[in-house]
Amino acid sequence: MQAQDLLKKLDAELSDEKIEEIATFKTTRLGLGHSIETRKKGALQISLYNRYWDIPDFKGQRFLADVVSTRYGLEYSITDDFTFGAGYTNYDKISDGYLKYKLLKQQQNSKTGFISLTLLQTISHKKITSPTIYQPTTSDGYAFVSQLLIARKINQNLSLQVSPTFLHSQSNRFLNESKNQFAIAFGGRHKINEHTAVVSEYFYVANPLKSIETYNAFMIGINWEVSDLMLQFHLTNARNFAEDTFITRTTNNFNFKDGNLHFGFNATFILHTRKNKL
Repeated sequence: MQAQDLLKKLDAELSDEKIEEIATFKTTRLGLGHSIETRKKGALQISLYNRYWDIPDFKGQRFLADVVSTRYGLEYSITDDFTFGAGYTNYDKISDGYLKYKLLKQQQNSKTGFISLTLLQTISHKKITSPTIYQPTTSDGYAFVSQLLIARKINQNLSLQVSPTFLHSQSNRFLNESKNQFAIAFGGRHKINEHTAVVSEYFYVANPLKSIETYNAFMIGINWEVSDLMLQFHLTNARNFAEDTFITRTTNNFNFKDGNLHFGFNATFILHTRKNKL
């Protein structure tokens, strides 16, 4: 009886502080799209995303690949939960920016905090050249994407994410299409060892464009973590980097035919501008 009373006293003294689940994903992007993750306050993320593919019946000679598309990006965390970033892609001349806020964090051994939620708002711009009688303006090149990133760390090795997506593109009016589209993304990560994981993503578009033939974007790859450097290697049918382009305007199917399968290589480096206090 005395032992039971002592256990009750110890249980009462134990802290009921909630423990947040960490490292659902090891990087802010699964491969194509964003993950729920944000960096720690004061962290500056420098990224270099590359996509390589061949042109069918290409007559010239290029080393490794006929086309190389590169996105240069910077991302800074104002707080542990709020991040903003910007980038530029040289292939399609698209400038993009985004705001990202982690709304809810998964809690360990909790029935209420069983998922993580992150809000993402992106904006991109591309110069539009239209063959129609309409004269494009600067505003016609803008596109906006709103995503709710929902993820759960199932166990120490497996994490899953689903992302309802709303897209608005001003340039769709030149195709006589609706400016608004809806999509949903599915992604996952399975850890192989302490520094390596298999990742995959699939984007389903509910109302695809009718004026051009498009396919749902898909990616499968390997993430390799080396200290503050993350390397990602993947195969995909998507050529673009801005969300509004690769989600709704991927014109290649995922197969091994010429020009359809692309190799991707992402490199992300984290620079800590502030010392994190314990």
